[in-house]
Amino acid sequence: MSEHTRPVVIAARRTPISTRGMRLRSRSVHELAAPVIRRCLADAERAIGSSLAVGDVVLGNCMGPGGNIARLSALAADLDVSVPGMTIDRQCGSGLSAIITASDAIRAGDSRLLLAGGAESASTAPLRIAHGAPYARAAFSPTGFPDPEMGPAAQELAAAFGIDRDRQDAYAERSHRLALVQLEAGGFDNELVALDELGRDDSPRERMTDLLPRFPSLYPTLDGPATGSVTAGNSCRISDGAAVVAIVSTGSRGDAPGLALLAHATIGCDPALPGIGPVAAVNQVLAAAGVSLDDIAAFEIVEAFAAQSLAVLYSLDLATPDFVDPRVCSGGGALALGHPWGASGAVSVVRLFTRLVREGAPAGSLGIATAAVGGGMGVAALFEVVR
Repeated sequence: MSEHTRPVVIAARRTPISTRGMRLRSRSVHELAAPVIRRCLADAERAIGSSLAVGDVVLGNCMGPGGNIARLSALAADLDVSVPGMTIDRQCGSGLSAIITASDAIRAGDSRLLLAGGAESASTAPLRIAHGAPYARAAFSPTGFPDPEMGPAAQELAAAFGIDRDRQDAYAERSHRLALVQLEAGGFDNELVALDELGRDDSPRERMTDLLPRFPSLYPTLDGPATGSVTAGNSCRISDGAAVVAIVSTGSRGDAPGLALLAHATIGCDPALPGIGPVAAVNQVLAAAGVSLDDIAAFEIVEAFAAQSLAVLYSLDLATPDFVDPRVCSGGGALALGHPWGASGAVSVVRLFTRLVREGAPAGSLGIATAAVGGGMGVAALFEVVR
């Protein structure tokens, strides 16, 4: 790859994230994405110092109404009608995969600005029909393969890694506590696009130390119906939200600071334990770039479940039963903010942009964004600060 065609994220924005059925319940998925697209483009043009030709809009989405949500969003954002759109479904990795896909177009020589990310309106997601009946989700795996729901799969990871209820609750409490610190300090303000209905994330909760023990087990184990350790408190909330980044080539960025994509990987794993997928993906990007986790300044994982996140972090030596590396989700994660499925991977990149670019990390600082994917996959991307 020529240094001139290296993809660089020069702007990154997201909506506030809201629990399904709450403040953003009336917004369709493209109505979530459009204002973020507009603001992200304006940020990019300000950073470059001139107007920019937009080559494409690439968005991740899991449960929308079908059609091409990225194209709808581009039109709703008042982009020129010549700007196309492409929608990607890699389930919870969709937003990050969209950013990777757009970046690969730049590696291949596209010299235009590309807008990429994800959007999800769980509140307006339609019912789908198969065999004459509605279903909650499509199969992650075909007949003959394990196809667990992500919650029970997280329960299996908890058992496999010996992660008890207290440890999961402590990790969830950490996520809420860190997110609340960010909220009170205005640490999310520069990445948010306020909407009429909502100006800030509405999910981080105070008093989680008191609340977490009250949640009942969601999934039984062989020892009985109330013996599982995964609860609603140490699981993410299903949410609405959107996140978008602007990507240009190194040759087009001028003096704009940003995050250059160094390496990425998407790898399959056992569909019975889909939550462990990020481990192989992270290890592959580290190997491809010739760096180690010791070199990483910021690490963002989509916190779908405390058990699942901890299993990954244990495997990467980023956590022990008594410790979580402070580089991990330092402003909280999906356990506190919520999990708008198709957007969450892109939210992780927006968070990296704030932590590393907006907060002044020196050139050369490295960050990783990663997510587990239903059906048994992991996606990870390694970024470097450029100034």
